[in-house]
Amino acid sequence: MNTTQDAPPAKAGSSLGETIRTVVYALLIALLVRSFLVEPFNIPSGSMIPTLQVGDYLFVWKPAYGYSRFSFPFSPDLFSGRIPDIEPHRGDVAVFRYTHDTSVDYIKRIVGLPGDHIQVRDGELYINNVLVPRKDDGDYVAVDEQRHELAGRLFTETLPGSGGHGPVVHQILRLTDDGEQNHTPDYLVPPGYFFAMGDDRDDSADSRFMNELGYVPMENLVGKAMFIFFSYDARHPVWEFWYWPSEVRWSRIGTWVH
Repeated sequence: MNTTQDAPPAKAGSSLGETIRTVVYALLIALLVRSFLVEPFNIPSGSMIPTLQVGDYLFVWKPAYGYSRFSFPFSPDLFSGRIPDIEPHRGDVAVFRYTHDTSVDYIKRIVGLPGDHIQVRDGELYINNVLVPRKDDGDYVAVDEQRHELAGRLFTETLPGSGGHGPVVHQILRLTDDGEQNHTPDYLVPPGYFFAMGDDRDDSADSRFMNELGYVPMENLVGKAMFIFFSYDARHPVWEFWYWPSEVRWSRIGTWVH
């Protein structure tokens, strides 16, 4: 007589419980990584052309400047200031919260630190009354978020270093020498704030406009832009799926943000 007993079948409830626990653990790990290490962002506008293009997706390094309440989902009002309080470097491309609505993320280049004098004269940038050097790189046609073509010129700009870091060399786009953005007062960056500008110097609502962005509190910093992990040029409607492979900007994937 066969005395071997079959193992009892696994309970459906037990299997479901394991699945739920796995999903919960995965969500908790993702939340911790997003809050304390890296967070993905996408670029919806052309204000940082040519450094960042509309449709770029990038990772932001959260520990770069310490943590504030804006480092965490829903910005809980648990403490003020930054822990630890790490000052950014001049030339950093940083994500931060908009000064007039802290639910909105902005990304710009930090050009002025506390105590800096910032001014644009006839389209040229001066920091502490010293002209920031730039080299003409020729014609360039940008495409903004409305798919408008913007014809201008590229320049390689060299921002002075800060905090023991050397100069930061990067490209900017110039469209015109006219407009208030090219003829500004002498701004003195107050303690606890920074001055941010877009690399598309004539199509960026940044710290040159005090009624727009103005000086940005250090507390508003979210993190430093690291590298582009995906880039997509949406020239065609999303339902035209046969264009998807050709609209991926393969050459931008994996590039570091400078």
